[in-house]
Amino acid sequence: MIEKVQESVSLLSRREREVLVHLAEGHTYYRIARRMGLSVHTVDTYLRRIRGKTGATTRVHLMMLALCAAQYTGPRAEPVPESRDFAA
Repeated sequence: MIEKVQESVSLLSRREREVLVHLAEGHTYYRIARRMGLSVHTVDTYLRRIRGKTGATTRVHLMMLALCAAQYTGPRAEPVPESRDFAA
C-alpha cells in the first residue's frame, strides 16, 4: 500500500507536492494559500487536481498522500513567518 501511495505522489508536480506538505503540517486552505502566495481557490484547484491524478476519494487518503509527500519532499528549508497568519 505504501508503494502505491509513493507512486501516486511521484505523479504530482512540485507545487502539488508543496500543497500536500503544507496539508500534512496541519495548515488550512487559507494558511496554505498565504504561505504559497496563492488564492484559496488556487489551493482548492491544486487539491482537486491531486485527487484526480491519484484517485484519492477521502480525506484520509488525501492525508496519507500528504504525509508521504512530506517525507518524499523532505523538510522545507526556508522559515515561514507566522505573523499575520490569523488576520482575516
